[in-house]
Amino acid sequence: MSFNYIDKVITPENLQKFLELVDYAAGSGKDVNNVFDLSDKLHGSRPMGLCVKAIGQDPASAAMLAERYVGPDYDVEAMLKMPKGSLGWTYATILTTMGYDAKFYRTPDSFANEEDYITFRVYKTHDIHHVMTGFSLNNFGEFGVISVFGAQIRYPTFIFIDLISMLLTFFSSQNLYGEAENPVEQARTLGYQFRLISDGIEMGLKAKPLFPVKWEELFERPIEELRSQLNIEPVREGIYSWYSDPKLKAALS
Repeated sequence: MSFNYIDKVITPENLQKFLELVDYAAGSGKDVNNVFDLSDKLHGSRPMGLCVKAIGQDPASAAMLAERYVGPDYDVEAMLKMPKGSLGWTYATILTTMGYDAKFYRTPDSFANEEDYITFRVYKTHDIHHVMTGFSLNNFGEFGVISVFGAQIRYPTFIFIDLISMLLTFFSSQNLYGEAENPVEQARTLGYQFRLISDGIEMGLKAKPLFPVKWEELFERPIEELRSQLNIEPVREGIYSWYSDPKLKAALS
């Protein structure tokens, strides 16, 4: 068996690029700016080109990309006054309870290319995807929700984070999924990550395209109605689901 092809891939230049990306991915849990910087670094790459191609293959997504729809900033206070059970009310209640900033994403002055717009839209809608899919907004559910967009539009930053996280866990985890009883330790196992990534991919493949959805115009709609329309069956149990958070349960009751 020959492994000569590896020499063609693992060149000093490619290895240096890989290590730079790993550095950003490894720091993503501590500073969200690392994720944004990782995304910027992947612009112009072959994986990002595949993402643009995937979006272009869906007519509604291609139209969204051509339109460069931005929508208004999220008005959390206004959403809290929306009907109980609506997407906007649910989203605002969850973010307020957790103390999260609705505008955590970067907004460029202009979109120089398709990749800039895709990245903007991915992050502006990220927490909405958490709310819609049921994956928790803390680290327990992150692998699940990013895998939804990984499956649907091949967004390279999310795929890379999934892969690197599993690689790092491979070297650091002391337990398989079933051997770790503590929820925090479970989340650090390969079994846990495999499950969330698999669940996210499966959810993404079953759901209708989420990239072209103009959520800003749907906030007053019942969240369950939207889920049914988009063929999303959210996760409602387990530590990776925000439905299992006692504080959120009380706030949403």
